[in-house]
Amino acid sequence: MFIAMNRFQVIKGNEKAFEQIWFSRDTYLGSVPGFVEFHLLRGPEAEDHTLYASHTIWKSRDSFYAWTKSEAFRAAHANAGSNKPLYLGHPQLEGFETLQTVTGSTTQGE
Repeated sequence: MFIAMNRFQVIKGNEKAFEQIWFSRDTYLGSVPGFVEFHLLRGPEAEDHTLYASHTIWKSRDSFYAWTKSEAFRAAHANAGSNKPLYLGHPQLEGFETLQTVTGSTTQGE
């Protein structure tokens, strides 16, 4: 598996607007080969920003990079440049190869 994350430093006071952009957009991910899961994460607050990350899980690194070259990717990111006034700097892409996965077990009645 491969995890791709983009980190965004959202300028204080713009958190709701940033979140609404994500909640209202079409990601086009559902039909993309190799896509597993997406999460939008809100992290710690600093003096001038709140940290957010978009977190996608892919079956492989190749699946992720194929997505970045697809029409679906271009459609999902068509208006991304207009959101820059909401955050500091550029989003920071980080990619991770999965080396180990530990899953929780559930006991009946929990």
